[in-house]
Amino acid sequence: MFKRVVDITRFHKNSMEKVNDTILIETPVDIIVNGEPLVNIVCLAKDLKYLGIGFLYSIGIINSFTDIEDLSVDEIDNKIYIQLKKNIEVDLDLLQNNPVSRVIDTSCGISSPWRAIIKKSLDNQNLRYQKNENLNVNAEIISKAVLEMQKSTPLFKETGGCHGAAIFKQTGNLIAVLEDIGRHNAIDKIIGYALSKNIDMSHIFLTTTGRLTGDSVLKAIRANIPILASLSAAIESGVRLAFGYGLTLIGFVRGKKMNIYTHSHRVHV
Repeated sequence: MFKRVVDITRFHKNSMEKVNDTILIETPVDIIVNGEPLVNIVCLAKDLKYLGIGFLYSIGIINSFTDIEDLSVDEIDNKIYIQLKKNIEVDLDLLQNNPVSRVIDTSCGISSPWRAIIKKSLDNQNLRYQKNENLNVNAEIISKAVLEMQKSTPLFKETGGCHGAAIFKQTGNLIAVLEDIGRHNAIDKIIGYALSKNIDMSHIFLTTTGRLTGDSVLKAIRANIPILASLSAAIESGVRLAFGYGLTLIGFVRGKKMNIYTHSHRVHV
């Protein structure tokens, strides 16, 4: 269960009335890899399969969906069980030697030690300046894509309490959109979806409703996505990482306006 109806008192036009309102439920979900607990993520208990795939990919445990031997979700106990193929080595020393919190909440995204783990996986991939330079998207397509994402987030419309993340083809055709209470979880889910469908993420662009923080940008870089656009603002850590790794970062996509913070050559009019 990821939402419920509550009785509230609503003030509107100088009057009070009793009404029903739908609210979202935060749920702590355990990701268990090869029988060992890895992390507890506070999230929206929906599309958990994709969350598990996307999170393991973001931190560098897997490099493709084919690295997973088996995946199951226990919706009663809120656990994601992932068994990796025997040839996949999990760098547990990297996790154990970093003072990482094993709980990731919905408020601020991943902590600095988790960011360090993701950045190490980026260095192992040699992704710096390796983004697709041939992807070129019309600014109007990006504006319409962000609007399409907003229209395709039913839980946000119903509750106003979650973030959305979506992936689009270069032509602006929507591939998929997923939602979560945490902006970072929504991005992990959509990346997990793309991996499970064997989508080449170097030829698509990603949109989100959340702020463009360092953690969100790192996830897009890790997925080799060339363009990340948001309804919201960019943060200095996100801009710095996007510049260094060759990602086109776009914020405040509203109507016919947008701020292109880095690598604007991928956007044309």
